[in-house]
Amino acid sequence: MNTSSGSGIWSSRTVGVTVGAIALIFLAALESLAVTTVMPVVAAELDGAALYAVAFSGTFAASVIGMVASGAWCDRASPLGPLATAVGLFVLGLIVAGIATSMPVLVIGRLLQGLGAGGQTVALYVVVARVYPAAQHGRVFAAFAAAWVIPSLIGPVLAGAVAEFLHWRWVFLGVAVLTLAAFALVWVRLRTMQLATEHPEPARVGARLVWAVVVAVAALALSLAHEAGPWTPVVVAVAAVAIAVAIRPLVPRGTLGAARGLPSVVLMRGMVAGALFGAEVYLPYLLIAEYGLSPVWAGAGLTAAALLWATGSAVQGRWGDALGSTRIAIVGIALLASATAIATATAAWHGLPAVLVAGWALAGAGMGLMYPRLSVLTLSFSSPQNQGFNSSALSISEAVGAASVTALLGVAFAAVGGGAAAFATVFALATAVAVAALVPGLRLGMVADGAHLPR
Repeated sequence: MNTSSGSGIWSSRTVGVTVGAIALIFLAALESLAVTTVMPVVAAELDGAALYAVAFSGTFAASVIGMVASGAWCDRASPLGPLATAVGLFVLGLIVAGIATSMPVLVIGRLLQGLGAGGQTVALYVVVARVYPAAQHGRVFAAFAAAWVIPSLIGPVLAGAVAEFLHWRWVFLGVAVLTLAAFALVWVRLRTMQLATEHPEPARVGARLVWAVVVAVAALALSLAHEAGPWTPVVVAVAAVAIAVAIRPLVPRGTLGAARGLPSVVLMRGMVAGALFGAEVYLPYLLIAEYGLSPVWAGAGLTAAALLWATGSAVQGRWGDALGSTRIAIVGIALLASATAIATATAAWHGLPAVLVAGWALAGAGMGLMYPRLSVLTLSFSSPQNQGFNSSALSISEAVGAASVTALLGVAFAAVGGGAAAFATVFALATAVAVAALVPGLRLGMVADGAHLPR
């Protein structure tokens, strides 16, 4: 593991890794924004409205398994093997989704994507920890977040244009080819580096994998709870309890209770991810269903938020230590909650779509501030022996939060019966989740060695 400052993340030693890793993040961002844009069209063509929320929450749920497996593998060996496996699963999922002729098959492809995306995220975090010195971690994560800039400019609109003028299938198949090319850049450079930890973590992982499967299955059950008719409340309650019990061994002790330090970092990540992604999947849906916009213009609605995400990330990368973790949490959550509140009002009173889009941009700014900061804090709390576990815990919290909130919003949407009231309901619930994230946001604490981070 490198500990010298070197000449930055673009030095001759690391430039290949930096470019390749950013390319993988870029393509993941492109796919995320593209799928969010075209899913209303996909669901309509495949007669899969009932599985609309599952196509998103299922992906997040499956990613938990990939995260746990990848984190455990990374704690025992080089992250290159886990990264290669994860990329392979992600590409396979893209191909399955791209050739799907029914919504259930497409959901299977999305589950495979989740397995791969989860493993890829954790492996890349460990690559950052073992390739770059600690002083450069903030800049690397800022670069990762900034990799959303070009996808934010072209991704949603391009996906809408592809769906409208070619076919939505190319949204999946095109990214599959490009992902393989991006991974080749990383593979060529990483294979020459010594990335295995000197003292591998000896803990057993079989139980963690079992718990990860339980979390994923419970999250899927939560997504399908609206199909249970009068038993829906029971299914929701049982699934929620199962998730709360099964996630405990997968995250740091004290996470569910918002204990100070790393537990609150991990919990906050899950809550803000749930609020954002749970609401965001309904933004293009609202613009298409209630305002009659084309997929191209509905996709454009995501562009402003993604751009401000990159801007917020740049601010955090440059002035994050001066601002401090607590200020970043307060400002970021305020921006996110304001965005979902504006979406609630717009949907309820059928306001101008321009107001909805402009308001949603605030969510991007808030997430751009918070996400890189939480990533940096996680590595600050970590040792070489638990970098994989802590990185996977952060990503697991994000995935479970997104899957659970998206599933619950889907249940609420179905219960209200669709229409403007249903959209207003899901955005209002997302606002409540965002505001609740202040609880862990005010308890981000200190780094593990006892040195205080700016607060």
